[in-house]
Amino acid sequence: MKQYGLDSIRNLCLLSHAGAGKSSLAEAILFTAKAINRLGKVDDGGTTSDYDPDEVKRQISLNLTMLPAEWQETKINLIDTPGYADFVGEVRAALRVSEGAVIAVCAASGVEVGTEQVWAYCQEASLPRLIFVNKMDRENADFYRTVGEIQARFGVRCVPLYLPIGAQSDFQGVVDLLAMKAYTGSPAKEAEIPAAMQDKIGSFREKLVEAAAEVDDALIEKYLGGEELSLEELSRGLRQGTVSGQVVPILAGSALQNVGVVSLLEAIKSYLPSPQEREVIIISDSTEQKVTPSEAAPLAALVFKTSADPYVGKLTYLRVYNGAVDSNSQVWNATRNEAERIGQLLLVRGKTQEPVSQLKAGDIGAVAKLGVTGTGDTLSTRDKPQKIAPVVFPEPIFSQAVHPKTKADVDKLGTALSRLVEEDLTLRVRKDPDTGETILSGIGETQLEVAAERMLRKFGVKVEMDTPSVPYKETITASAKAEYKHKKQTGGHGQYGHVCLAVEPLERGSGHQFVDKIVGGAIPKNYIPAVEKGVNEAIHEGVLAGYPVVDIKMTVYDGSFHAVDSSDICFKIAGAGALKKGLTEAQPIILEPIINIKVTVPDEFTGDIIGDLNTKRARVLGMNPQGGANVIEALVPQAEIMRYAIDLKSLTQGRASYKVTFSHYEEAPPNITQKIIAERQAQKQAEKA
Repeated sequence: MKQYGLDSIRNLCLLSHAGAGKSSLAEAILFTAKAINRLGKVDDGGTTSDYDPDEVKRQISLNLTMLPAEWQETKINLIDTPGYADFVGEVRAALRVSEGAVIAVCAASGVEVGTEQVWAYCQEASLPRLIFVNKMDRENADFYRTVGEIQARFGVRCVPLYLPIGAQSDFQGVVDLLAMKAYTGSPAKEAEIPAAMQDKIGSFREKLVEAAAEVDDALIEKYLGGEELSLEELSRGLRQGTVSGQVVPILAGSALQNVGVVSLLEAIKSYLPSPQEREVIIISDSTEQKVTPSEAAPLAALVFKTSADPYVGKLTYLRVYNGAVDSNSQVWNATRNEAERIGQLLLVRGKTQEPVSQLKAGDIGAVAKLGVTGTGDTLSTRDKPQKIAPVVFPEPIFSQAVHPKTKADVDKLGTALSRLVEEDLTLRVRKDPDTGETILSGIGETQLEVAAERMLRKFGVKVEMDTPSVPYKETITASAKAEYKHKKQTGGHGQYGHVCLAVEPLERGSGHQFVDKIVGGAIPKNYIPAVEKGVNEAIHEGVLAGYPVVDIKMTVYDGSFHAVDSSDICFKIAGAGALKKGLTEAQPIILEPIINIKVTVPDEFTGDIIGDLNTKRARVLGMNPQGGANVIEALVPQAEIMRYAIDLKSLTQGRASYKVTFSHYEEAPPNITQKIIAERQAQKQAEKA
């Protein structure tokens, strides 16, 4: 593929609700642009973009895929993205390095939840966009109903640029409302505009002309004066409107029939902006400045994705904003303040890689086996280091405990998890200090299932995943005194340790305290550390259900010793024994973790969500309206929301989101305490068996 200048590149992401036909549309674009010589199908696992074994198996996109193609002296860097909400991190990365977007909408299903979400992402990123009404050949396909839904949800600035000829099994082609030409079949051939469509064409063309004229004072003056606008003037106005976001052109077609795809390629080239038209924010010497991308400026390239492969190694995807980067050169990682060696640069299309000597400003490519660079880093020059704001990824909200299946898997688990997290920044791994479990967190259940499959396929690590254990604690509600005498007589030296201990509750969140109040040498000073060690080890396992004991003061106030038989170990055992007795007598209780949850939910689901939270023992603290939605804030026991991501999705059709933060521990109700104790006993018996 030849090198292209800034004004001849279009970087765009392909977005939609899952199942609207993005991957098939991407395939049709590549085929029409002659980047591939046959049309693959999603059902056969034969598309260029869904080549990953997990994607082939599930028949959905799981990763963003680079799909460069050439069309009429323009390089189109198309990024196919997943439509499934669990993989929103990939969508965010694609949006970050694109100047425009194509949103695919199914002509039969219309505007769906995912359509609304990707529209919101485009709004947030101020991305110019086109809408492609796909699957016009499907049963129940209705272009005009779909356009009505689009305009109802996203406003009247969404205007058809093409109208379909026929629908469902009668779908034949499209009519260009600007040029007033009809195209049918695949490959597209010019045809007569059907007479039956004249009224519709007249009405929709009028709206399109009005939208194109409104963005330019000279054009609107001419239009209102009753003058006919030329095709060139209309195209210029439409481009201006699309780039500024005042107009969103709607196109129609069928990816599977490869009809309307030429029109889409023409629209991408004509109406979406080049990298030169979108300023980039560069952070240099701690000051932010907006600059127009330039090949002459010092290098600034953003790493937006890292792919880990056990055979190929690490593949790093980068978007060059300024300057150029050469194969087999050295660059400066401005994020980590380290030099980085660049090997062979690659143009990636699906799983195929084509070596290139240079990537210029505006272009996207990849490089293998970088040493220090990760996702979000900026590559620049050492003498003029500059940073580009990285991709902002959503915080993980769904967690599962990861259990390796065999001893061999235990040894390899850490490496496999760290490679996964490096590849997908919406995944996080941590070791829970209270339960000892390895916790993998992400956006949703499907994402974590895919992560487990990848661990097996890529790194040979078999794991089981289940709901994490809740980190309950135990404490006491009364003061008590207890003594414990450890006495054993065997041949030779015996064993003797005698400890009197007082326990009393502390304020919630105080931890634990050990106080030495021995007077008169009842226990020699050299044995006190052993007593302390004994009680500190014993508080890790409470007397109710074996959970750690917190918020307790332990005072050793008396005891006795034997000149010959006493030792450190004897006093350690006596200290632990005295504590266990004291805990039993001090009215122990179980504490459960309470979480602060903020649920952002559309108006129509607010009642359902509050009702559901009430069934989860939540205390709703308040509700604030925020941009057409409500933010419900509540305190809820952690045990009740371990799978809340799944519940919320089913209750709101995926339209709500939530954030959680730890709040505090509080006493579990008696019925819950009994249930926790019974579950813990059953678990211990199962472990013994």
